[in-house]
Amino acid sequence: MPLTFRKSFRILPGVRLNINRHSWSITTGGRSGPRHTRSSTGRNTTSFDFPGPFGWRRTRTTRRH
Repeated sequence: MPLTFRKSFRILPGVRLNINRHSWSITTGGRSGPRHTRSSTGRNTTSFDFPGPFGWRRTRTTRRH
């Protein structure tokens, strides 16, 4: 079984710093609204949870030169 590392820190209300073995990311937003995540690997994700089993997510990846 592989070992994984993932840790999330709340740095301000509505702002989280997420760290794993390969990258880090900043997430802004809360439970009741849209969330925006920017990763050190160039991935930008916007997500929104609708009531019930519904959710919406859009991910864009930017190439690093």
